[in-house]
Amino acid sequence: MITRMNSIVFKTMLNFYPPYWGTGVHITRVLMDFKELVVLMKLRWYNRNYIRTHFGGSLYAMTDPFYMLMLMQVLGRDYIVWDKAAHIEFVKPGKGTVRAEFRIIDEHVAAIIARTANGEKYLPDFKVDITDEAGEIVAQVIKTLYIRKKKWLAALHGWHT
Repeated sequence: MITRMNSIVFKTMLNFYPPYWGTGVHITRVLMDFKELVVLMKLRWYNRNYIRTHFGGSLYAMTDPFYMLMLMQVLGRDYIVWDKAAHIEFVKPGKGTVRAEFRIIDEHVAAIIARTANGEKYLPDFKVDITDEAGEIVAQVIKTLYIRKKKWLAALHGWHT
């Protein structure tokens, strides 16, 4: 069972999660309602590539799985939320500290609730830009999520899953 957790505990747990800690990914902000999250990653010897810019895998890692985790907290335990697919486009070499800002707006939540009201799956896309210290886009990531009400709700209401 997934229960809503405190945003400070959430942030702390993620910052000590070995895959993030080991790549230099640092969550700097999580709003109490989980609708905004900010991630930074400094360029270090262990997360750079052969040409001394951010390794593409590290750039992607700093975007995974934040939209899923945020929506799990926003929607609560009655929904299944999974990462379904992702696409990353590298725009320019990443140097220095890079940043990704994740936002879920009320319209996203309303659309999810409406599109899954009768037990249907919903596959929304969420976009996040990874920017450098000058605010220029280094990479763009599109995350496709799988969202559906849990089966016990569907069974309770007689929906087909």
